[in-house]
Amino acid sequence: MSSCQETISDDIEADDANRIQQQFTVTYNYSVIFSRNLFSLSNNTVISELTRETNQPDKLLVVVDDGLLKSHPGLIDEVSGYFHSFGDRISLASAPVTIPGGEACKNTSSAVDKIHRLISDNGICRHSYVMAIGGGAVLDTVGYAVATAHRGVRLVRVPTTVLSQNDSGVGVKNGINAFGKKNFLGTFAPPSTVLVDSEFLRTLCDRDWRAGIAEAVKVALIKDADFFSFIEKNVSKLAHRDMAVMDQVIFRCAQLHVNHICGNGDPFESGSSRPLDFGHWSAHKLEHLSDYRLRHGEAVAIGLALDSIYSNITGCLEKTNLQRILDTLANLGFALWETELARMSQDGHLEIMQGLDEFREHLGGMLTFTLLSDIGSGFDSHNYDRELYHEALDILRTFSQSNEVR
Repeated sequence: MSSCQETISDDIEADDANRIQQQFTVTYNYSVIFSRNLFSLSNNTVISELTRETNQPDKLLVVVDDGLLKSHPGLIDEVSGYFHSFGDRISLASAPVTIPGGEACKNTSSAVDKIHRLISDNGICRHSYVMAIGGGAVLDTVGYAVATAHRGVRLVRVPTTVLSQNDSGVGVKNGINAFGKKNFLGTFAPPSTVLVDSEFLRTLCDRDWRAGIAEAVKVALIKDADFFSFIEKNVSKLAHRDMAVMDQVIFRCAQLHVNHICGNGDPFESGSSRPLDFGHWSAHKLEHLSDYRLRHGEAVAIGLALDSIYSNITGCLEKTNLQRILDTLANLGFALWETELARMSQDGHLEIMQGLDEFREHLGGMLTFTLLSDIGSGFDSHNYDRELYHEALDILRTFSQSNEVR
C-alpha cells in the first residue's frame, strides 16, 4: 500500500469505512395552464409553452385518446394543422397516433408497448416531447410509457375529462393496472406542463361529466370546508352542466391537489400517509369487482360515502355533516350502492373488504387511510373494525333506498 493510501485509510473513521452517504435535491417545476380552444391557430399557448426553453426546433409525438374522436372527429387534423403552422419552431415526428381510451388501455401493456415502439422508431429523445391528449386512463398510460423510455422523455398532458383536469392530469403519478390491482405498475414522473381546455368538457357524456366531480368532493372534504359548501350550494347547477360553475370547481380542485403535492413534503409518497386517496381503498377494489363497468369517479363517490359513514359510526363525524355529504353525492346524481359491495368470497367474506389489505400492501405494509373529523378536516387512521365497516355498508344500502341516514 502506498503512503498516500495509508494516509487516506488512517483518516477514515471506523464506523464510516463501509458507507458513502449521498444526499441531493431535485427541483421540479411545471405549470398547469387554463385556456380555451388550445389548437386554434389564434391561440399561442401551446407553442409558447413547448418552445420557451430553447430556440432549437424540438421534436413532438402526439398520442390521442381514440374515444375523443367520436365527439371531436376533426381533432387529428386540427392538431396536425396547428403544429404544421409552427413548423419552424417545432417538428411533428409523425401524424398524431391514437390509443384506446378508458380503463381498458390500462389493463394490458399493449398501449405502452405501442408508445415505446413509436418513441424508438421516430427518434424521440429525452429533449423531445410526447403530448398526451385524453382522459385520465390515457394520460396514465402514456405517462408511464414516456417515463420509462430513455429513463424519461418530456411529457405534455392535455386532460380532456373533468376527472383528469381536476385531479389525475395535474399530478405526478403515472401507471397501468396489473395482476388484478389498480396502478400496480407505475412511476412518479412530473409532466413538463399541463394544458387544460374546458371546451373538451362540453361533449362529455353525463356519466363522465359527473364522475370527475367526485374528486372535487373528496379534496373538499379533507381540506376545504368552504369549497365543499360551494359544491353543496351549486349542486343543481353542476348536475345540470353549468360550465361557469364547473370551471370554478375544476380550478379550485386542481389548485388543492397541486398544493398538496408540493406542500405536504412527500410528493412521491415515500411514506404511508396519502390523504388524497380518501375513499379510494374501496373504490379501487370496486372498480375491479365491477370489471371496470364503474367509472373511477363513480367508485370514488361510493368510497367517500362509505368512509364518511364509518367516520360517523366511530364517533368522529357528526351525523348532520354525514347527511350533508351523502345528500350532496346523491344530488349530483351518483348511485351510492352497487351489487358488488355485497359480493361474498368463497371463504364467506365480503370481497370489498379485501381492498383494505391490498391498500396496505400498496403502501408498503403499514395501513394508513383517511377518515373525517369534520367537513374539511381529514386525519390518518391505521386500524379499522371490520364489523363496523359491515354496519357502514348496511347504512349505505339503506341510504341508497331512502336518502336518509338512520
